[in-house]
Amino acid sequence: MSSNINASRQDIPNEGPVQTPQNENKLGTSILAFVVCIALFFGAVYSLSFLTLDNIWPMAVCIVLFALAFWIPQAILGRSDSAGEH
Repeated sequence: MSSNINASRQDIPNEGPVQTPQNENKLGTSILAFVVCIALFFGAVYSLSFLTLDNIWPMAVCIVLFALAFWIPQAILGRSDSAGEH
């Protein structure tokens, strides 16, 4: 009676190793990415200490570093394009 309950997955071809959250990236890569992004963020905050009304370049540097600190993890390292995978 229960012989057909557990369906066999033999008809699906093997597509290689399955990506799970546990094997997406290594700990060292995550730590390196975190250090780079936090350094960019702190560099953006530090550049504001040089900001005056006469010199606008520290604000431009702040905006660029701040944008990179958030763009790198979201667009390059993130999984923003994989919403329909699972």
